[in-house]
Amino acid sequence: MITTATIGISQIFLPSSISRPTPSFSLCFSSLSVADMDDGAGPALFPLHRCKTLHLVRHAQGIHNVEGDKNYKAYMSPDFFDAHLTQLGWNQVVNLRKHVHASGLSKRIDLVITSPLLRTLQTAVGVFGGEGYTDRMDVLPLMVANAGNSNRSAISSLNCPPIIAVELCREHLGVHPCDRRRNISDYQFLFPAIDFSLIESDEDILWEANVRETKEELAARGMKFMNWLWTRKEKEIAIVTHSGFLFHTLSAFGNDCHPSVKKEICKHFANCELRSMVIVDRSMTGSDLSTTNYPGKIPTGPDLPSAAVDGNLEEEVPNSGLT
Repeated sequence: MITTATIGISQIFLPSSISRPTPSFSLCFSSLSVADMDDGAGPALFPLHRCKTLHLVRHAQGIHNVEGDKNYKAYMSPDFFDAHLTQLGWNQVVNLRKHVHASGLSKRIDLVITSPLLRTLQTAVGVFGGEGYTDRMDVLPLMVANAGNSNRSAISSLNCPPIIAVELCREHLGVHPCDRRRNISDYQFLFPAIDFSLIESDEDILWEANVRETKEELAARGMKFMNWLWTRKEKEIAIVTHSGFLFHTLSAFGNDCHPSVKKEICKHFANCELRSMVIVDRSMTGSDLSTTNYPGKIPTGPDLPSAAVDGNLEEEVPNSGLT
């Protein structure tokens, strides 16, 4: 059993060039078979080309998490502006990277989408980026050495999926300095091979010092992000984002599921946790044509099925293309 939601696209935070009709979609854990993907009690089938696999990742431990776990008011400290990863956080990145390679995910992922904050950018390149960078004039690094006080070597952009930064999957906007980003031009120096072209403003015009985005607004933004995913051609996508964004976005799903499935979908993510899910386009929009289907009957020849002899296909044959 899975969750179903019908959602609408808005131009808020979305470049006008990527507006699309509203798809209806379902979300489920990828450990479930396709036969489990239905909002009813029985099994159901969905065409493969109307599905995407999402690998959802919360960033590794940031400096704000350490003090924030002790006292929530610490998140108000300007010392944690655009918080970077701790050394423990980088160790978490190393371990998740080992898992991604050992499980074969590194070879399957078509695209990595990251929130444009320092801790998510560091996590994205550390987990999904290439190996150590060798200085070459024709290849930019994903991350320069010691970016964001990381004490880490430069990371190569070779032999890894493309990484793009998207504003829609940022953490709660406003008030907390740790959730305010720096200028995109600063990030472009630190992460030269990340694609920031979808972000329209160099400065952070979304974060306000005295106004905190509501949970409802954050959930709506998450739905816009899920809609936007259907404008992408990639079928297997990793998304590196934040605890609040994941919790409030995923909480919109699973209301028609068994409570244990609902809990599994939307429970809080640990630092550097990865969960894999499948998103299903239940409408007729947002999906490319299948790359694996084959039309058959090449070369052509008679292929009337045996069931037609019993009259079982009397009504179906004229509409099925069988001759």
